[in-house]
Amino acid sequence: MNFLQYPRPLADLIVALSRLPGIGPKTAGRLAFYLLQQPEAAESLAQAIREAKDTISQCSICCNFTDVDPCGICENPSRDQSILCVVEQPRDVAALEKTREFKGLYHVLHGCLSPMEGIGPDQLKVQELLRRLEGVREVVMALNPTVEGEATSLYLAKLLKPLGIMVTRIAHGLPVGGDLEYADEVTIARALEGRRQL
Repeated sequence: MNFLQYPRPLADLIVALSRLPGIGPKTAGRLAFYLLQQPEAAESLAQAIREAKDTISQCSICCNFTDVDPCGICENPSRDQSILCVVEQPRDVAALEKTREFKGLYHVLHGCLSPMEGIGPDQLKVQELLRRLEGVREVVMALNPTVEGEATSLYLAKLLKPLGIMVTRIAHGLPVGGDLEYADEVTIARALEGRRQL
């Protein structure tokens, strides 16, 4: 998109905003104009970004985002230390924690294996996972049901099973309130595989 009609700093702001996920050039333009018309909102946003950038780091144990090290989950003595849930991204920890169902610990890989994008085991937090397995009896794979997520789950299972650790996977299937007629074949097949007795 051509931003030559805008002053350079405004064009640079639009380009920077359009690099954010899910924000196209038109939305970036609307956001840029809003921020210029609302200086308090712009300053508040800039301050929040600076503070997050300066204070958030990765937990030295689970690799989740945190402002204290180790993070509150890793330091919580009431968590089950024998179960680890492996996720792709820090936002996945937040999604699982909302359920209040999982009582174990987490490990964040910060991605999945993707040879096409040059992402191998060395680009993920695999070694950090392997270093924290003492006393762990189960590792739950909670990776997204994508080709990359499946490949990563299988790779980690091959590493962990010889160590005598049970490797499980979260169930995949139909969402609550979903209609069978609108679900794809893979989702229905996964729902059938993961069926339980009532």
